Amino acid sequence: MKPVEEPMILPRESPPRVAALGAAVSSSRFWIYLACTALAVLVSCLLGKDMNWDTLDYHFYAGFSALHDRFGMDYFAAGGQSYFNPYIYIPFYLLASSRLPAIVDASILAIAQSGILWLTYEIALQVAPAQDSRSRIAIAVCSALFAFANPILLNLFGSSYADVTTAELVLGGWLLLVRMVRKPGAKGLVSAGLLLGAAAALKLTNSVHALSAGVLLLFIPVPWPRRIRYMAIFGATLLLSFVLVCLPWSIRLEQHFGSPMFPLLNEIFKSPHFPTAALFDYRFIPDSLADALWRPFAIAEPVFMVDDEQQSPDIRYAVLLAAAILLLLLWAWRSYRYRRTALAPKPQPGNSIGARALTALGAGFVIDWVLWLANSGNGRYFTAMACVAGVLAIAMIWRLFSAPKILAYAVALLFGVQILQICEGTVYRGHIPWAGHPWFDVRLPANLPRTPALYLSYGVQSNAFVVPFLPPGSGFVNIAGDYPLAADGATGAAVAALIHRYSPHLRVLAQDDRARDKRLPVISGMTAAADALLPFGLKPATNDCSTIVVPDAGGQDLMFVHTEIPGKSHPIIPDREVLQSSTGYLATCSAVAYPAAYTELTRGRQTANLALDRLEDACPALFQPARPLTQYYGDAHETIWARRYLNTNLTAWVSRGWVQFVDPIRGGRATYVGREAAFEQKGVRILCGRRNERYFAKVVPSAAPGGGL
Repeated sequence: MKPVEEPMILPRESPPRVAALGAAVSSSRFWIYLACTALAVLVSCLLGKDMNWDTLDYHFYAGFSALHDRFGMDYFAAGGQSYFNPYIYIPFYLLASSRLPAIVDASILAIAQSGILWLTYEIALQVAPAQDSRSRIAIAVCSALFAFANPILLNLFGSSYADVTTAELVLGGWLLLVRMVRKPGAKGLVSAGLLLGAAAALKLTNSVHALSAGVLLLFIPVPWPRRIRYMAIFGATLLLSFVLVCLPWSIRLEQHFGSPMFPLLNEIFKSPHFPTAALFDYRFIPDSLADALWRPFAIAEPVFMVDDEQQSPDIRYAVLLAAAILLLLLWAWRSYRYRRTALAPKPQPGNSIGARALTALGAGFVIDWVLWLANSGNGRYFTAMACVAGVLAIAMIWRLFSAPKILAYAVALLFGVQILQICEGTVYRGHIPWAGHPWFDVRLPANLPRTPALYLSYGVQSNAFVVPFLPPGSGFVNIAGDYPLAADGATGAAVAALIHRYSPHLRVLAQDDRARDKRLPVISGMTAAADALLPFGLKPATNDCSTIVVPDAGGQDLMFVHTEIPGKSHPIIPDREVLQSSTGYLATCSAVAYPAAYTELTRGRQTANLALDRLEDACPALFQPARPLTQYYGDAHETIWARRYLNTNLTAWVSRGWVQFVDPIRGGRATYVGREAAFEQKGVRILCGRRNERYFAKVVPSAAPGGGL
């Protein structure tokens, strides 16, 4: 009898996608990525909601303007930043305007921003010298943690700043180029060019990193003719990506201002709507070569205004410099010893490849550091390279100390010092608790007209974040802020056209501190706004005002807060201890015609202009760009004619017969240059310059009438 055959049972195979997912979850990379993301979200939640200056000034408005055509309705709504490429701020605008709780928005942003730690981990794997996989992972994990322990980066997690997201594009490009040093390939080259070109287009400060990335191509192990072809392909791809990302916004800028990069590079395109001098931010640029050489150690100190406005001490650059010097000395000693003993070292193939990648990364970093320090020195613009610095420091320390115990002690000491800096020396963003509300909770008063109107905003803080909440169809102009608008020329014509279009529905808007501190009846915002309206033939109608309440907007700064006359023991404007509050207030009043008042001030303006012109001519390095708009501030007791200088952030003015200036960024008392009468002499001599990160200027005594100041 024939036996009955049993059916064949085949083992079940997991679908390819499920198998791939299971393999990913079981890998160490997945859990490291997850830990990095958890750290970023945790920091974001602990620091509170971000309502920094730039968030209110232009970040939210930029995302709004990218999705809504504002060219015919607004004019310099957020100062010059109104016209920077806005596409990178679209995600923040969509999240902040979604009415989701702000903590959810910030967590989503932090998740996206945590990718900068993933990329740091991957770059570290490429330069790790060890063949042992555990050692390579240890190096990469320490590099990611060292990158995370960056005070500036910590402050950016969960914020509206685009520095982290664009830094991810930069690191992605650098990662691909480092991989090419290990294994050349055209695909990685093209992809790197696309990423770096997009990063530079979305935030022009990244162009430094895109250019310095070309140094890595010099280390690709291929013959020189092929290497040159790689450079050409990289340059062409970089340029193409930059143009494609810029093109939609640049077309609009060209149509409205005659410049595809407006307001940047206006020394080339010469749009009449903005100064034609080159823009240059000197806040963090070293004073001298000695200061530049000391900068890695200066950044390690817990002081203000080194590479960030706040205290952000970071030891990585000092550690990196010390490790590089020690490694170079060690290499020189070993080379000398081997030559003396005729014993040539036999490097392992894997280690030599890693060393080549590390050398390429280090060379690119050095060039990037020099370019960055010469052009801005701003730590936020160096976010990507700060992560690279962490990778280089850890990789070099691993090469310096071969003994496991010494290596462990060195790394532990490194992290201990940096954690101490983070805990004790860092100033974090103003903590605003999470309350379950949306990011922006702008509350328009019931008595504010809901008809479209033109809002003329006053203040260095443009308050452009309110634009999406104003009645639909409303326009917005920051008439006197970071870039004060003249009432004549191209800017005057543009403002006049908007005034004509919206008239009689015109309103002035300014910060109102009276609702927070009743001791500020004079410096309330609206008084100074009235002065800014005079050149346009308008004034606020104080019988038709409303107050817009903005929870969590925080306190605001005043421009003239502590001014003294030499020989006087009391200040013109006494110091005040303003009550702190997280609630902001904006006063808005209707604006009515007032054509005759400004012409009465012409004589005072002419004499003030003469003094300020000669101050600029004598000290061109301090007061630049020269010949900005002269603004009027006045009351029954004092008249002030002031100019703001975009490049150096200084404000100079003439009042009560004195020429003086102040650095609002660094603070402190006003500097008295000399009496206004001294500037009536055409050859007035002024001693001026910059020392210890501070500007100084003083009339030379012999040049003043009667030898006095």
